[in-house]
Amino acid sequence: MTFGKGHHLHLIDGSAFIFRAFHALPPLTRKSDGLPIGAVSGFCNMLDRYVQGNAGADAATHVAVIFDKGSHTFRNDMYDQYKANRSEMPEDLRPQIPLTREATRAFNIACEEMEGWEADDIIATLAHQARNAGGRVTILSSDKDLMQLVGGGVEMLDPMKNKRIDAEGVQEKFGVGPEGVVDVQALAGDSVDNVPGAPGIGIKTAAQLINEYGSLEELLDRAEEIKQPKRRQTLIEHRAQIELSKRLVQLDCETPLTFTIDDLEIRDAVADDLLDFLNRMEFRTLTRKIADRLGAEPPAMIEVAPQADAPEVPEEVPIDASTYEIVRDEAALQVWLDRITEAGQVAVDTETTGLDEMRADLVGVCLATEPGVACYVPLTHRAGGGDLFDAETMAEGQMPLDRALEMLKPMLEDPSILKIGQNMKYDWKIFNRSNINVAPIDDTMLLSYAQNAGLHNHGMDTLSDRYLNHQPIPIKELIGTGKSQITFDKVEIDKAAPYAAEDADVTLRLHRLFKPRLHANRVTQVYETLERPLVPVLARMEMAGIKVDRDVLSRMSGAFAQKMAGLEEEIHAAAGKPFNVGSPSQLGEILFGDMGLPGGKKTKAGKWSTSADALEDLATEHTLPRLVLDWRQISKLKSTYTDALQEHINPETGRVHTSYSIAGANTGRLASTDPNLQNIPVRSEEGRRIREAFVAPEGRVIVALDYSQIELRILAHIAGIDALKQAFKDGQDIHAITASQMFGVPLEEMTPDVRRQAKAINFGVIYGISGFGLARNLRIPRAEAQAFIDTYFERFPGIRAYMDDTTAFAKKHNRVETLFGRRIHTPEINAKGPGAGFAKRAAINAPIQGTAADVIRRAMVRMEDAIADIDAKMLLQVHDELLFEVADDAVDTLIERARDVMEGAHHPVVDLSVPLTVDAGQGANWAEAH
Repeated sequence: MTFGKGHHLHLIDGSAFIFRAFHALPPLTRKSDGLPIGAVSGFCNMLDRYVQGNAGADAATHVAVIFDKGSHTFRNDMYDQYKANRSEMPEDLRPQIPLTREATRAFNIACEEMEGWEADDIIATLAHQARNAGGRVTILSSDKDLMQLVGGGVEMLDPMKNKRIDAEGVQEKFGVGPEGVVDVQALAGDSVDNVPGAPGIGIKTAAQLINEYGSLEELLDRAEEIKQPKRRQTLIEHRAQIELSKRLVQLDCETPLTFTIDDLEIRDAVADDLLDFLNRMEFRTLTRKIADRLGAEPPAMIEVAPQADAPEVPEEVPIDASTYEIVRDEAALQVWLDRITEAGQVAVDTETTGLDEMRADLVGVCLATEPGVACYVPLTHRAGGGDLFDAETMAEGQMPLDRALEMLKPMLEDPSILKIGQNMKYDWKIFNRSNINVAPIDDTMLLSYAQNAGLHNHGMDTLSDRYLNHQPIPIKELIGTGKSQITFDKVEIDKAAPYAAEDADVTLRLHRLFKPRLHANRVTQVYETLERPLVPVLARMEMAGIKVDRDVLSRMSGAFAQKMAGLEEEIHAAAGKPFNVGSPSQLGEILFGDMGLPGGKKTKAGKWSTSADALEDLATEHTLPRLVLDWRQISKLKSTYTDALQEHINPETGRVHTSYSIAGANTGRLASTDPNLQNIPVRSEEGRRIREAFVAPEGRVIVALDYSQIELRILAHIAGIDALKQAFKDGQDIHAITASQMFGVPLEEMTPDVRRQAKAINFGVIYGISGFGLARNLRIPRAEAQAFIDTYFERFPGIRAYMDDTTAFAKKHNRVETLFGRRIHTPEINAKGPGAGFAKRAAINAPIQGTAADVIRRAMVRMEDAIADIDAKMLLQVHDELLFEVADDAVDTLIERARDVMEGAHHPVVDLSVPLTVDAGQGANWAEAH
């Protein structure tokens, strides 16, 4: 067919596909001969996704993948330094380049390149020809150099972000329309391609000048009129260089092609050709997948014989704790250090006197270099044991602690040696207290978490039992339990060594099992960008701690005690007699026995249930349940926070040091423990006052930055709710907009009560709230609440579609995913019975909450570098909020930089269709800052 009106040409930037595939995936080699094929694998998967997605009204009728033929083009004749500073192609990528051409032809897609011309020139010429013929063009690339072609039926599509780039997108990128891109690039230059441009003029200034003068030629002709002396001089003195730069960045739309657009007509793949190529590459999964889709018989898989010179891979050595070595002196330790240096990696574990990393003392270090090869280095075991324990005397056969750490430090800090741990954050902090900065690290707990969130917990005992079929030595066999429990330094060395070294051995084996599976499970990016780099960030936050004013807490405890006493009097009056308000059984008898209130249910033990849910239901019927709920809230604040927090103040630092669990919640949310600083209530006045006790030292300020309604923004993006997306873009009151959409109330007539109802639904719907739950939250009849929810789904049908699609995906795949690729398994999604509803709600919420968690994780990982030169430190993460302590004179700088990091944390992986916004506050304490 002759290309013309109604036809659609897709031009794929082949180099962009190749380099994206190469850098996004870990190294991969063909088993039969060791040929690098990681980039080819990624390239083939990208082509397959393209073929699968090329459907519908917007499908291409013609397509070609365009490649660069060689490094020398006509631009090098113009300017011999063009692209001169580009680094050499990686050695393992070089042999894969011709294979990507072969892959393109195997998919039966036109594959074009020309000697002496860049791929961009070929794309420009084809786009020009197709536009002149009346057809449409989509360029699959994010290359800024191609943006000069956009307009008049030509657009770009960033295939990685699935983002279309039209004239408006070009304007956003360059500050000018497509027609001005070349002029802006000529002024700004390009360090990547070594285009000189005008010294000292960047994109922003270049755009201002082109917008003011209309064109580069007009600007250069009128350069003497420019008022700024330095800029005027630059343009006059470097005119020839700027004009050369324009010729370098201007794409050639008249490249003498050796083919026509008609040669690029879409063709179906020939099954035998494609499957033969994939089989030769040994892409077994993709071969089977495409064979099934094409209805073809997959070719016989190539059997990979071991290479003649390849060493035999021994069977996994059984775990035998009796074989481990005890390292008692410098000579023995040096042997291990030499062995570790040769291996390039080591599993490390520490044994300590307790679980609090800020107070526990180091007792010993465990090392393993290969399965079955492990040791224990005892350091501070005490003499004797049991009743004979001597608190002052060290047991014999140990190195001095300081000398051992002095020898271990270079290895633990050596960037060429990978340190592998299980819950590495704990060991990192123990070593850091001895001025050792352990890096680089891998963490088997997080490797499991990235791949298996939702399937099981990620403690070492669980992982060993599940994946190695081995139950490690229980710690209680050494230290006991309960009141008779001892600390590890009181365990005899000969008994401690098998247990301790086994930990390192098991950790190494788990690492060998989990690390290679990252790529196959498509979670390499999740682990490498969200999990592993977060370990030292959280460790430093935890070690910094936050200052807590004990006197403030004491006064609050006294005030809470008085308030509880007052509430008890009211409760006794409402009940008609005194009773123990803290006794659920006594309260149940009064509510359902004496007073005969409706809805009473008994537990299996035969007692009346007085749970919070039960009392909430009764609170609309009688004063007594409401008063008891208030009493319980104050009691919890007192016992859990104002009393307990005083016990958590570290006597050496005067600060509270919480501990964050990275792998606790399936969705990626962090959990705070010992103490939990994330669940301090903020809805009640009393709860908010507790934050007054978290203070800044003299000369410093507490700064809080909080994502504004991030989960609603993510929901609006995922569900494609245009009204909500526009409201967020316009910075409008989202709850008022929702109320207006739902109830037809003009914004200027909005009442607080109507807005409150919309807010409850907005947040409730994310968690799959029912009519019953909403009725309880709003204290309205259930039928009215259900009507609100029904109206909500009518006004925003995208939400229902999202819920249905997510549930269907979860039922098919037993998992859901965040926008960043985090996998959250949903093993109960197909279950029947009472738990089915919860599993469905969890699956619906997980991609939203998980994406929000991923965003703030990315922000935290990037934050340290962003504020490194400021007298400030990150202290706490509370779900969507980050808390900092900063010097008085650096507050504004900290807020500006932290806000930039947080609002841009989703880039470049996810391109949200709504902006992220961050609210900032500051004060002498957390309450003032929040």
